[in-house]
Amino acid sequence: MATGSGHGEYSPYFDGWKAHEANPFHPTDNPHGVIQMGLAENQLSFDLVEEWVMKNPEASICTPEGVTDFRDIAIYQDYHGLPKFRYAVANFMEKVRGNRVRFDPDRIVMSGGATGAHEMTVFCLADPGDAFLVPTPYYPGFDRDLRWRTGAQLVPVVCERSNDFKVTREALEAAYKSAQEATIRVKGLLITNPSNPLGTILDRETLRMVVSFINEKSIHLVCDEIYAATVFTRPGFISIAEIIQEKEIECNHDLIHIVYSLSKDLGFPGFRVGIVYSYNDAVVSCCRKMSSFGLVSSQTQHLIASMLSDDEFVNKFIAGSANKLAARHKVFTEGLAKVGISCLQSNAGLFVWMDLHHLLKEQTFEAEIALWKVIIREVKLNVSPGSSFHCSAPGWFRVCFANMDDQTMDVALTRIRAFAVQNNETSTTVPMKRQCWQKQQSNLRLSLKSRRMDDLVMTQCSMSPHSPLAQSPLVRARN
Repeated sequence: MATGSGHGEYSPYFDGWKAHEANPFHPTDNPHGVIQMGLAENQLSFDLVEEWVMKNPEASICTPEGVTDFRDIAIYQDYHGLPKFRYAVANFMEKVRGNRVRFDPDRIVMSGGATGAHEMTVFCLADPGDAFLVPTPYYPGFDRDLRWRTGAQLVPVVCERSNDFKVTREALEAAYKSAQEATIRVKGLLITNPSNPLGTILDRETLRMVVSFINEKSIHLVCDEIYAATVFTRPGFISIAEIIQEKEIECNHDLIHIVYSLSKDLGFPGFRVGIVYSYNDAVVSCCRKMSSFGLVSSQTQHLIASMLSDDEFVNKFIAGSANKLAARHKVFTEGLAKVGISCLQSNAGLFVWMDLHHLLKEQTFEAEIALWKVIIREVKLNVSPGSSFHCSAPGWFRVCFANMDDQTMDVALTRIRAFAVQNNETSTTVPMKRQCWQKQQSNLRLSLKSRRMDDLVMTQCSMSPHSPLAQSPLVRARN
């Protein structure tokens, strides 16, 4: 299992990371390197966090002001988590959702990031061979998180470009029926709200429809809400927790589970704070047993508890982060629009869903991969092709905009716009001196036509930069 391909690394999503790691952009040391726009990190509000840390040195046990708590925090802790940590996380989750819902700290189960939280949830809900419906396009890591070690399957719910990839009852029914015809037992539906990669939110009517669907089928609903605090303009975020408390909604609460983390909303992916919040007592009990394999360090819990218990900071951060994300989104999308590049209308997330189908020589996924390779190799931008998100239509790319400073964003925009202008010009006059990108793009497409999609994106010896094996001494010795 560990050495096979089930980890899902053989995807252009991870291959782009490898290209960046091999030649990373630096404004002075390597100005012609690859800019990382495939990483959904929220670095825009680090100044707010750093300001709080400087004012509250006692929150860390590694400072003179906080060292008096060192002994109590460094020893073994209850695997359920520090009580003050669970209370603080519950408080933050409520504030992110406008205090319209309440979360019970005793139902909060910690895990090593959302990755561990998703896997833990699937282990509790499904047996090997069982399946979860997942609307497309969806985060490529789900192929690893939900399937690799659990043995579960994912059945795509195909959402269409024609209605901006909205989740419909018809699409859910079609996916459920296809699973039944293949004699696959469907145990649940996974939705991501706000969506990764679309940056859109699910409206109230869609969420009600989803609850109705899973209740009729008697299957579980896993709601990934890790981008809840990244909504930067109206309409606001609506949690599934808000929907199931509506009086007119009939819902078996035992079927409802929320996956959350602090990786996106606070920008702390390195802290590995993942959360499972289930309304099912048996699932909470089971997850607590499994969480011992992916605990959050007590030092991290101690710091997070102090930070998120500060209501003044939390309120300032939520509002400040939204403003910063809105400003960056506006700069980026308006910059693209100036050269005729549109994006799906969105109001959340750390990325945009960029439409480049007009730059494809043919409307195929092979042509999409060819264009993506040109963007990686020639434009020197790591963006993620829609096919790696199981998108139903070619030509879409997820582009992250919150993981860099303003200067790097200016460079990235300049590169994208120059590339778009050059391609627009070659589509009409095609002067020889401007054919470099178009020629490379065309050659790539021609060389890829006869090859299967699975063979286009990775060779079996290529590893993701995230794999611990990729940089291990053992692998280097064998190579």
